[in-house]
Amino acid sequence: MLGGHFNPLIFTKAMSEKTIFKRIIDKEIPAKIVFEDDLCLAFEDAHPQAPVHILVIPKKEIASTDQLTQEDGPLLGHIYSVIRKIAAEKNLGGGYRVVTNCGPDGGQTVFHLHFHLLGGRRLNWPPG
Repeated sequence: MLGGHFNPLIFTKAMSEKTIFKRIIDKEIPAKIVFEDDLCLAFEDAHPQAPVHILVIPKKEIASTDQLTQEDGPLLGHIYSVIRKIAAEKNLGGGYRVVTNCGPDGGQTVFHLHFHLLGGRRLNWPPG
């Protein structure tokens, strides 16, 4: 983003290089994996912001929410089912938060769609 507008050159450069999440999917770098199937992977965040902080990512390379298509609907439904399953396994019955950042101004630092599952403590609003 330059001047608050989408910059396709920055985005193209970000997508031409393998993201850290793609490297985790490809098992090139280690992660504490809590769930994996053919469609998605979930692992503990390396810098947790809550007692439970899990990242859930599609194995399909999608840069951000802005790149989702109608065809991705079943994948998103699956991801949210996985999030619900992990939340139950982590005993987050009192509640949890799911966060997806989109673009640099939205706080996205890795350009591979991902969902933060946060819980294990009271989460305040606004988040920051």
